[in-house]
Amino acid sequence: MDNANISGKVVVITGASSGLGEATARHLAALGASVVLGARRVERLQALVDEITGKGGKALALATDVTDAAQVQALVDAAVGRYGRVDVILNNAGLMPHSSVAGHKVGVNNAVYAATKTAVRVISEGLRQEVKPWNLRTTIISPGAVATELPQSVTESDIAQGIGQFYEHFAIPADSFARAVAFAISQPEDVDINEILFRPTRQEL
Repeated sequence: MDNANISGKVVVITGASSGLGEATARHLAALGASVVLGARRVERLQALVDEITGKGGKALALATDVTDAAQVQALVDAAVGRYGRVDVILNNAGLMPHSSVAGHKVGVNNAVYAATKTAVRVISEGLRQEVKPWNLRTTIISPGAVATELPQSVTESDIAQGIGQFYEHFAIPADSFARAVAFAISQPEDVDINEILFRPTRQEL
């Protein structure tokens, strides 16, 4: 991996207060990126910023609810105001505990969720084609079972138990996702990594 292609980049990350976003913020900051972090839990965000800056990294946090377009715009504006530009946006904020492989594989009782994940892939592919005049690149990263707090969001006890057991058995650390992000970002400008699908080695589905 060419860390020189990451060092100095300005990276906006949504859903950065925990899980995949938090791990990616740490990883990219350690590689020299300036990270601009958005999430609803401001206390968690600020603690992460303090941790990163305490180690000599560059980080900024702003309360952001991605369901409000104005707040997302404010996050981007804050990045530009502090660092002068945005090089990467990681649209990471999420609500559901199922693995993102659902966008590639439909399972029983999973059709609606799989449809939403497939929609994200299709929209992202359309975006990839539409932004070519500006030499922008797009990457879809679909992880299997990766350890985050999302399984705790399930309120139906029987479903929560099944998902909890699945993640306990299969889930790999969140920094596996962070490394995939870093791989995509680290490529030279003439290489566009459009999609990465990864799973724990033991995961069958």
